[in-house]
Amino acid sequence: MTEIAFHFNAPDKVAYACRLLRKAVAANAKLVVVVPQEQMAQLDESLWTFSQLEFLAHCRMDSPQALRQASPVHLASTLDAMDDLTPRDVLLNLCDKVCAGFEQFARVIEVVTLDDTDRQHARSRWKQYTDQGFDIVRHDLKLKESVV
Repeated sequence: MTEIAFHFNAPDKVAYACRLLRKAVAANAKLVVVVPQEQMAQLDESLWTFSQLEFLAHCRMDSPQALRQASPVHLASTLDAMDDLTPRDVLLNLCDKVCAGFEQFARVIEVVTLDDTDRQHARSRWKQYTDQGFDIVRHDLKLKESVV
């Protein structure tokens, strides 16, 4: 069964996603990031620039086959275009709704900011997952900050 994790209290969704992706790629995970179309360019650029000394190799789901095979991170606005080249390790959802087809991934990570609207959408996604029988792991980033 797919493991679902919610990461709450992220100050900035894109910046947090970059750090999370860096950690996952370092652990040899292959990921799909579902991001709203209007934020795709921002995330794409951030993966090149979030650190002065590194960038995260990535591509869009509609990139050429050779690039998709070489990239550990695939960016998409939906999971509609999944095929045999689509990695199924981790799905990072940066959208407001549960992604149709999330069950095909070993793990789903939902990132939730401090914004009230974002938190409302997260509550709805949480309920959808629990209504389908999924257990959810909760990571409160505020609590982790206070421990450090």
